[in-house]
Amino acid sequence: MAIKDMLVLLDNGHATPDQPAVSRGTGNADVDTIGPGPTLAIDLARRLEAHATGVALAVDPIVPGFVVAPLPVEVIEQARTQAVEVARITTERFRAVAERSAVQAETRIAEVLMGGAPEGFVVECRTTDLVVIGQDDPDRPEPMREAMIETALFEGTAPLLIVPYISRGTIALDRVMIGWDGSRTAARAVQAAMPLLAQAKKIAVVMVEKAGSNPGQPGAELATWLARHGLDVELTQVEAPDISVADALLDHAADKSFDLLVMGGYGHSRVREFLLGGATRGILATMTIPVLMAH
Repeated sequence: MAIKDMLVLLDNGHATPDQPAVSRGTGNADVDTIGPGPTLAIDLARRLEAHATGVALAVDPIVPGFVVAPLPVEVIEQARTQAVEVARITTERFRAVAERSAVQAETRIAEVLMGGAPEGFVVECRTTDLVVIGQDDPDRPEPMREAMIETALFEGTAPLLIVPYISRGTIALDRVMIGWDGSRTAARAVQAAMPLLAQAKKIAVVMVEKAGSNPGQPGAELATWLARHGLDVELTQVEAPDISVADALLDHAADKSFDLLVMGGYGHSRVREFLLGGATRGILATMTIPVLMAH
């Protein structure tokens, strides 16, 4: 199915009036205006002739339980008003960039209490073709960013495209790498990525071989299936005896100059991933290229 509808989580950190711009040296002014994730989403929507819906979070203030004296109502209301205003600026800037790029777009503001994703966003993750969220930027941290990524993966049905904060705001699709382990989540990611894979000039199915592992033939079967769709595919095994799967995938992607990584997200439970690490958490922490995930 073609990608004709995209849901984009906007970056409020670029809309704070008193916060100086943090230039990444990308040469793309829109990145400093609305952030690399939304900028890339608009670029991709333009190329795919897709509609983009930008959602900005207005995180309502909450009073921590350890506060002895309750905060004055005026303070709480002022904080809420400021959060809504920042979200409004965020949506206006996104809409302006989309209009300048001739992309059909609309915007929404979702008010949310810290700790819980807005229900409207959850529903929209089930009625769109692609969700785009930027990696959290340590210089401009976004509230609940990791929680929103997990919400999109676990509660939604659409694939998730995560954009690194060092991105230039554009995405090339000439060289695509598939991180393959034969799992259900990896298979879902590949199927969801088919509209993007169809534009690639080269696709590599990469299997990471750890000490004592036995990759077998699932990668060959996937390569055969993709080849039957007319895609140019190569199969590669990467040995990683002393480093994590995430590092092995990202190192290979950098060495071979891939534009996009496709992989399954959270093959284990979130608790197990948190306690033991896992490829998903490693990728989210150190990603250098856009990553398309599905769960």
